[in-house]
Amino acid sequence: MEFLNNEKLTIVGAAGMIGSNMAQTAMMMHLTPNICLYDPYAPALEGVAEELRHCAFEGVNLTFTSDIEQALSGASYIVSSGGAARKAGMTREDLLKGNAKIAEELGKNIRAYCPDVKHVVVVFNPADITGLITLLYSGLKPSQVSTLAALDSTRLRSELAKYFKISPDKIVNSRTYGGHGEQMAVYASTTTVDGTPLSQLIGTDKLPEKDWEELKTKVIQGGKNIIDLRGRSSFQSPAYLSIEMIAAAMGGKPFTWPVGTYVDNDRFKHIMMAMETTITKDGVTYKPMSGTKEEEKDLEKSYEHLCKLRDEVIELGVLPRIADWHKLNPNID
Repeated sequence: MEFLNNEKLTIVGAAGMIGSNMAQTAMMMHLTPNICLYDPYAPALEGVAEELRHCAFEGVNLTFTSDIEQALSGASYIVSSGGAARKAGMTREDLLKGNAKIAEELGKNIRAYCPDVKHVVVVFNPADITGLITLLYSGLKPSQVSTLAALDSTRLRSELAKYFKISPDKIVNSRTYGGHGEQMAVYASTTTVDGTPLSQLIGTDKLPEKDWEELKTKVIQGGKNIIDLRGRSSFQSPAYLSIEMIAAAMGGKPFTWPVGTYVDNDRFKHIMMAMETTITKDGVTYKPMSGTKEEEKDLEKSYEHLCKLRDEVIELGVLPRIADWHKLNPNID
């Protein structure tokens, strides 16, 4: 059996629905034969491992443990969904306090047990903030930590395909930027629909302005809709996309959907947010993007919202003040 590489991939939170689906997806994609599952809840973790063994995947050396040192030691890649799940009536931001502490612990454990890890994907919400905390405490470079934000852009793709009754493949370059939350910025100016710029369709009989606004709301509320329909938060889509991110970091096909990345430039300061990104074996990089005045205004609002969440974490004592971040992580200027 041929694998993408032979390095250790550790899946944190593997007893949960996202984590267990990530493990299965990684095996189905033949990323590496060296997969370790970690979760503090040992009985459910063993159950996941047993089920995966029953799948009879060839060539996989599957291990599992509730010992974080054992799980992380020697890991080259980590993907973590190891936070509390979002429940009905909750926003991603409602999860902030508890998951911020989990992210702090994850970062510290990475620093202690696998400081040479190549890439870490953070999935648990609010991912922009938990990813930032993980980055700071891990001591890793900004290019080595990314967060799941692509799900918002793929939801935009889905909603447009349903609205126009065409194949999703004919929706090209659908994009959301900023926060992975209620304040995301949904862009129309980047997207084409069966070869036609989306911005040329909005306000016409093909896509009245009112319908576009409703469609954007569906994208923003995409996670809530899954909870309403299924009685639990999304797990298949975040599992698949996060493993695609790890596959790119392992040297597979570059991942070109927007992901959360650390940004500190003339416009956005000391924040983790979705940008126009690419993940390769060299890590995550981003490039400047621009939209309409309204889109840029929405992106600024999203950034301001993320800053408030970041500052709240600082007030909680989970993070030091920004001026001291470089002391915590020398790779942060």
